[in-house]
Amino acid sequence: MVFIADLHIHSKYSRATSRNMDVPNLCRWAKLKGVDLLGTGDFTHHLWLQELKHYLKPVSGRGVYECEGVHFILSVEISNIFSQNKKVYRVHNVVLAPSFEVVEEINSALGKFGNLASDGRPILGISCYILARELFKISQDIMLIPAHIWTPWFSVFGSNSGFDSLEDAFGEYTEKITALETGLSSDPAMNWRLSKLDKYSLVSNSDSHSPSRIGREANVFNCDIDYWQIKEALEKKDRDKFLSTIEFFPEEGKYHYDGHRNCGIRLHPKERKQYKGICPKCGKPLTIGVLSRVEDLADRQEGFVPDSAIPYKSLVPLDEIIAEAKGVQKTAKQVEKEYLNILSVFGTELKVLSEIDEDILRKSLPAKIAQGIINVRRRQIELLPGFDGEYGKIRIFPEGPQQQDKRFGQQQITLF
Repeated sequence: MVFIADLHIHSKYSRATSRNMDVPNLCRWAKLKGVDLLGTGDFTHHLWLQELKHYLKPVSGRGVYECEGVHFILSVEISNIFSQNKKVYRVHNVVLAPSFEVVEEINSALGKFGNLASDGRPILGISCYILARELFKISQDIMLIPAHIWTPWFSVFGSNSGFDSLEDAFGEYTEKITALETGLSSDPAMNWRLSKLDKYSLVSNSDSHSPSRIGREANVFNCDIDYWQIKEALEKKDRDKFLSTIEFFPEEGKYHYDGHRNCGIRLHPKERKQYKGICPKCGKPLTIGVLSRVEDLADRQEGFVPDSAIPYKSLVPLDEIIAEAKGVQKTAKQVEKEYLNILSVFGTELKVLSEIDEDILRKSLPAKIAQGIINVRRRQIELLPGFDGEYGKIRIFPEGPQQQDKRFGQQQITLF
């Protein structure tokens, strides 16, 4: 069966998350979005683990759980902050497990290295190598996936806190890594520029901190909703079972371009090189973004597509399209009302965004909303890339190659 999986989210016990990140709300929003399998997030936190055990029922023999018709896979993100070779590294890793029994063993082992109760995403003062060693001592069934691998501050390839290779981070356990999470600020096409990543499955997940954001990035599989079948599909990079990913436009991510948020400086990598990585306004170092970091490590030209590449689609959340069509903020009540009306007709958000025929959209939806969905599908949009922790801006109804927009605060450049 074909299903959509978002394997990396957080609970209400993680910092800066919505109080609504609980199981009932996750089930409701998964159904609205069209997400069939959802990572639980935060299984190292004792209170969240209690809630998971209360709500989730095991699906016999499949290594996944179910609640209200939504399937769950046990997951957590670990923040590894450690010194190695006289340098401090900060790397986030996603861990997936097939049972509560394995989770209990993981929590017992990792509890020796940090306070698991302090945050849903615990901070451990151990290296990626030691994390992998401890996990695979427990079970070879565990999946370890480096999270949002290009983010400057907390990732395996991050410009400020990462490595130049997976081997430097995980050592002999690199062979146990079969999938990498691209993150919001990069897409598969950017990762295809590094030949050393060809053997890895590139997964995309929402890393959501609120229920309405789940599914903004996700994975499309064609197999049973079964832990070991998913694991095998990722290990083999099986194009018949791992069909595609659903992506943000990477320009919308918070770290796509280089820049300095305090000074409002946003730079393409070529511009950053002109300034030698220094903010032209205040003289402090710029935050080097994902596009630059990919460029620094790439050994292929932009546009290269490996033979083993898994396809992807870039989407914009439906509430953003509705909001721009109506000229209001996406938090407005009329946006929520229109959103629910549309889903009452078509079923799920992801179906509306990617599957419904254009003629049916035009006949069934307000004209501007239908056109907005079509514009996104055709990549006929304008983007102002994110930088230094600030999300990028998107305009779905371009008025020309360069237009003034008060929301953006400057002229726009059409990137597609």
